Amino acid sequence: MITFLISITVLIAGYFTYGKFIDKFFGADPKRSVPAIEMADGVDYQVLKPWKIFIIQFLNIAGLGPIFGAIMGAAYGPIAYLWIVLGCIFMGATHDYVAGMLSLRHNGASHNEVIGKYLGKGFQKFLTFVIIALLFAVGTSFISGPAGLLQQMSGWDIKVWLVIIFIYYVIATLLPVDKIIGAIYPYMGAILLFMAVAIGGTLVVKGFSGEITMVELTADTFRNYKSNASEYMLIPMLFIVISCGAISGFHATQSPLMARCMSNEKYGRPIFYGAMIAEGVVACIWATAAMAYFGGPEQLNIMADSGNTPAIIVNAICESWLGKAGAIIAILGIVVCPITSGDTAFRSLRLILADALNFSQKPIKNRILICIPIFFIAFLSCTIDFSIIWTYVGISNQLLAATTLWACAAYFASVGKNHLVMSVPAVFITYVSVCFLLVAPNVQGGLNLEPIIGYIGGAVAALACAGVFYAKKVRK
Repeated sequence: MITFLISITVLIAGYFTYGKFIDKFFGADPKRSVPAIEMADGVDYQVLKPWKIFIIQFLNIAGLGPIFGAIMGAAYGPIAYLWIVLGCIFMGATHDYVAGMLSLRHNGASHNEVIGKYLGKGFQKFLTFVIIALLFAVGTSFISGPAGLLQQMSGWDIKVWLVIIFIYYVIATLLPVDKIIGAIYPYMGAILLFMAVAIGGTLVVKGFSGEITMVELTADTFRNYKSNASEYMLIPMLFIVISCGAISGFHATQSPLMARCMSNEKYGRPIFYGAMIAEGVVACIWATAAMAYFGGPEQLNIMADSGNTPAIIVNAICESWLGKAGAIIAILGIVVCPITSGDTAFRSLRLILADALNFSQKPIKNRILICIPIFFIAFLSCTIDFSIIWTYVGISNQLLAATTLWACAAYFASVGKNHLVMSVPAVFITYVSVCFLLVAPNVQGGLNLEPIIGYIGGAVAALACAGVFYAKKVRK
């Protein structure tokens, strides 16, 4: 209980301390003009209320990551708290804030354009293809995933739900941001908020009453609880498994959507930094719930190894702790999460392609022309088993996060500010990403090499990137 409460408290305190420092360090200027006003088009560039933007940003970046990822990360033990809390405050929220503010400063530019501005056109061209592939993987996977969950809840054929979700995605991608996303996201946010508050409140009540036991982070529990720990090492595996709850490159692809709707730079901290802190809180709640429900990380591993997926675990926890009615609302939250990330993934994809082609999105016919090939490919992709492709999404997230951190560091260097707030996290994420690629099992997208090779290879790659960064961005 103590570790859980301290983790939540530190996350919230981080928003008011380090978040405020980063906001001031970046130099947010309430008097500066913003693209939502200067470039208003009634479609993508239009002012929304700050509280709506916060909810949209939170739902955009959340997906299933802070729930499913946190549950899988909890199998490593209470050491997961450290990565969620410290990673969220000093890496993830900072990454999201600076990336979002740079988009805001560059007329709501798509993320690949921001990367090109500070790391060069070569990086921009390469990452444009990477980001497009990532958005397609997220969008199409978040059609079939929610459809399967809805089938289980309703009994309707999965094809019916596939069609319904697909139609919703098309409409949400085409229409102005305030018509669908701005109108219904507050209600979807309420469902997700209920789920987090209900599970978190139950943890506190049951914890104080002694009905459940929460494993504390101590010197004795500061170890790897994961079954087959020799293959699933803490470093780098934990830092990839828990991405959305700590730091995720996918978030940077979503921030430009909201940068085009902000009426003032002063809202950058609550929207970009704050939404990530909220995601960290959700991750802490679900990591704690998974360990507490089964009586500890050892039992959680036993259940996971016996075929209990994160979806099954979530359903079991909700039904046991919240009853049938509460469980239905909570499970709807699990459905809402991927849908609200899937639709904005496709919307981001439309904007990236439109920006690359310099194709105005104000006329509806132009949006339709961009969307036709997007959804044609997405429709065909729904027939493919994405389990293998999804294996690579986690590492793609962190490689993109590392690139984003380097771009943000390059920005600070270019304006004469201390780049260490971004370059130090960039070195770390580069290290764990390369290490993962070298040592992770083949089924997870790695080369399954000896750990020592991964540790050395990751260190060499991180130091090499730091050296190139210093030579080209700091000393120039």
